[in-house]
Amino acid sequence: MSLAQNGYFVNIRELARRSGVSTATVSRALNDRAEVSEATRERIRRLAIELGYAPNEPARTLVRRRSDTIGLIWDSGQEARGLHNPFLLGLLSAVRTALSEADYHLMLLTTPAAEDPDGSYLQAVRRHNLEGVIVLTTPPDDRCLRVLAASNVPCAGIDTGFTGPRTVRVSSDNAAGAEAAVDHLYGLGHRRIATITGPLHLPPAAERLAGYRRACERLGLAVPPQYVTEGDFFLASGEAAARELLRAAEPPTAIFAAGDQMAIGAMHAAADAGLAVPRDLAVVGFDDIDAAALVRPALTTVAQDQRALGEQAVAALRGLLDAGPTKVKLEAEPRIVPTRLLIRGSSRTRA
Repeated sequence: MSLAQNGYFVNIRELARRSGVSTATVSRALNDRAEVSEATRERIRRLAIELGYAPNEPARTLVRRRSDTIGLIWDSGQEARGLHNPFLLGLLSAVRTALSEADYHLMLLTTPAAEDPDGSYLQAVRRHNLEGVIVLTTPPDDRCLRVLAASNVPCAGIDTGFTGPRTVRVSSDNAAGAEAAVDHLYGLGHRRIATITGPLHLPPAAERLAGYRRACERLGLAVPPQYVTEGDFFLASGEAAARELLRAAEPPTAIFAAGDQMAIGAMHAAADAGLAVPRDLAVVGFDDIDAAALVRPALTTVAQDQRALGEQAVAALRGLLDAGPTKVKLEAEPRIVPTRLLIRGSSRTRA
């Protein structure tokens, strides 16, 4: 049992005394400095483990001028309404895992209060000496985020539209995923295919709508204005949009919803209208949240690779860090992660 486990915490001076060397030598050994021999380095490391020594992180940050800590900004703007997006929760876990594997710590940056100055994110980054920031989602026209992106702080945004001297965007191939959904429904014999979009000021929603339109144009499918309705990525909006679609003079026989929660809402609307899914109405979603496989019939959906998104965000951020502030061109090339269509019971070959 180490001294730390006994409630006694060893500092660097104690470690130096027991090692028979100076505190400077201990510091160099633990930071892999070349001035210390391998034998001395190994002896100090073994003793540090035995004694349960943990470095003083604030002091290390001051000396090394780096914190090995990445900030995370996550504010969908919906939490105040009591709405939570399960896909974002999975994405948060993926980012945390990727950062841990890269030996980084994670710090969640709190959402600025209304009276806070516009640069509060930037102030938090400087106050805590953060290496960079990963942005999962933010409300539209976030002034604090614009100030941060315009600074020299490396920022990687997942499905977030912002630009700056050291920013990079990571995204699923939203347009291709939407096209695959329409192609699938067309292959089942559907010719009246409607869509429920997310909020179109958000890049993923706009890109999925573009993919839907591109596929319909390529396949020669008419898209009446009433076949495109906007939701907010949450269940109630999908249900309301589907009810509107089903009241059309020529209602669709299939719906592609740009998010799984909206797709499940559309299935609820179909049931309320006395329609069977997929016999009377086929439904395809986007994301592959856990609930997609639990509803009955199970939801056909375009799956996003959350782990790959997290890994690419961390890799992109590390690329910005390695390149340095003067070597990165404005708007680094975006990183696009492929999607895949998972065919389940909410769509099938039409009779």
